[in-house]
Amino acid sequence: MDFHSLWTTAAGPVSQPLDAITAPKIEYAQLAPILIVVGAAVLGILVEAVVPRRARYHSQLFLSVVALGAAFASVVALAVTGHGTTKAGISAMGAIAVDGPALFLQGTILLASLVSVFTFAERRLDPARHGHPVDSFAAEGAAVPGSDHEQAAVKAGFTTTEVFPLVLFAITGMLVFPAANDLLTLFVGLEVLSLPLYLLCALARRKRLMSQEAAVKYFLLGAFASAFLLFGIALLYGYAGSVSYARIADVVDGAVGTVDPALAATMGSDVLLLIGFALVLMGLLFKVGAVPFHMWTPDVYQGAPTPVTGFMAAATKVAAFGAMLRLLYVVLPGLRWDWRPVMWGVAIVTMLAGAVVAITQTDIKRLLAYSSIAHAGFILAGVIAATPSGVSSVLFYLAAYSFVTIGAFAVVTLVRDAGGEATHLSKWAGLGRRSPLVAAVFAVFLLAFAGIPLTSGFAGKFAVFKAAAEGGAGALVVVGVIASAIAAFFYIRVIVLMFFSEPAPEGPTVAVPSALTMTAIGVGIAVTLVLGVAPQYFLELASQAGVFVR
Repeated sequence: MDFHSLWTTAAGPVSQPLDAITAPKIEYAQLAPILIVVGAAVLGILVEAVVPRRARYHSQLFLSVVALGAAFASVVALAVTGHGTTKAGISAMGAIAVDGPALFLQGTILLASLVSVFTFAERRLDPARHGHPVDSFAAEGAAVPGSDHEQAAVKAGFTTTEVFPLVLFAITGMLVFPAANDLLTLFVGLEVLSLPLYLLCALARRKRLMSQEAAVKYFLLGAFASAFLLFGIALLYGYAGSVSYARIADVVDGAVGTVDPALAATMGSDVLLLIGFALVLMGLLFKVGAVPFHMWTPDVYQGAPTPVTGFMAAATKVAAFGAMLRLLYVVLPGLRWDWRPVMWGVAIVTMLAGAVVAITQTDIKRLLAYSSIAHAGFILAGVIAATPSGVSSVLFYLAAYSFVTIGAFAVVTLVRDAGGEATHLSKWAGLGRRSPLVAAVFAVFLLAFAGIPLTSGFAGKFAVFKAAAEGGAGALVVVGVIASAIAAFFYIRVIVLMFFSEPAPEGPTVAVPSALTMTAIGVGIAVTLVLGVAPQYFLELASQAGVFVR
């Protein structure tokens, strides 16, 4: 396999005299998507400081939607002007790659985040409290659950509008993560996307103790994963004498020129390379929720506010897989005989464990969590292909999966009882008779997860399995098909439960959402059906965007 077809080469920096101090050259236009979102996040903090409390919700929602829309428009503008193909290059002094995969993934993240923000802003699912509409988030995050201070905040109609700048900061990190062109930028992107998510997971309005427990688990395990990744970065620096992706790849390929005398003793050490690579890959596998680094996923998905869960399940997976693709295909193609067997084992265990354990779940959010673990294994099959079609299939799968996930979790927010969201599966019995439309929409999402034809899930699975088979991983495809069949069982079980079971007399009700959540669900359905019925254009788009710059 010739990996050189997977990237183009960027022009190197112009040499300068040793005594010259050169000003940094920043291509602001090429960094516009990232700068727009981080600028809006900073403005959101100022809104919290200076705008009256009663006007903050509408101000933050308007700012977030406009910023995400403008950032997506800038991504499209960069793609149209050729920065994804002929003009692909390295920006920000070598820190950020602007190429096809980066722009495709950034566009996917921005669109998925825009739809997610609509679910964040929903305020009609719960009855108004003391004459004030309420959303999914705690009235005041700093208040002790059940305390007088919290009750006073609820009575006063407080809302935690800080969630909007927090989610914008998380999106900023996600935009940087798949475009990072050196290991330090990768680590900065990881922390910028992770820290706001730790906070967002702790802000559920109901079941606050469970929400805070989920946030603590996510924070502790995420801190360990970040530490492993950072240690791996240090070892790779010792191996290559640089944190630049291109420099590390050159050392791996034996094409390095001058060597720093201070690092000459360690450079080229295979021990540093293999251990460092394993530790960095461990941090990325944690973010995608692959076995055996998946233990945080079900608890965090269940305890976090459902809009946050949908956002995390979609956008974080897109960003993390983008970073993994760039690491494996740009930095370590020379080690493919080393990393492919490891990834084979991870993919097989992830697919089977996610599918089998999901059968035992009785909570809909935990079921979707193990479903996301299984899907991480399916996507890894495309990563393992190590071919151009493998890259394009992963890009397409991530785009399809993200909208199905957001739509599914948006539907979960609608089924409610006196305690809030009714997530226990027994309470979904007979939902098709109580609310046929909501049950039918959720059934479409479940069929997409199962990979039934005419849905985006089928097109995505077919693409990654086809790429894996062409890349010499036919046995992995067989395991993937078996895991898909197992997963289809529990998806169809939920559909049977909704349509062929008697509804309980005191069963939950289906809330009537505002146009915000209806838009999120409608977009999810539209993308699911369009990518399932007519996927060819989007597969070609992903194929055109599948060449990395180096």
